[in-house]
Amino acid sequence: MTHLPKSTPPAAAAASPNVKRNANTVRPQTNEERRRAQRVFLRMPVLVYLEGKANPIHGTTHSVSASGAMIILPQGFPTGTQISIENPKTQKKVEAHVVRPPVMNAEGSLVPVEFTTPSPQFWNIFFPPNPNN
Repeated sequence: MTHLPKSTPPAAAAASPNVKRNANTVRPQTNEERRRAQRVFLRMPVLVYLEGKANPIHGTTHSVSASGAMIILPQGFPTGTQISIENPKTQKKVEAHVVRPPVMNAEGSLVPVEFTTPSPQFWNIFFPPNPNN
């Protein structure tokens, strides 16, 4: 009789790593601890370009990081939507995609986006080092 190795169930494989509090206590990581890059709350205008649309969509950042942003737009976009973001102050553009469904608030749709490649200089600000990395 051949025994096959047990595989890790998908839910367990996707679970967050634990953080050791002391010798006897372990807890799951918080969202802040899992975050790859520091977030900075910053309000600045952005232009969002969609493929096939001639005019950009005017938006405002809610928060930014070296790897993306939360952008307030008049409309939401589905997860996976490819966009280009322009920083009008520097006229730099970066490619990005929507990472989660948008959430509506009083200002519009909060659209979470991630850059295709990390672009820490895109926002023209200094990001403090992430203490969790």
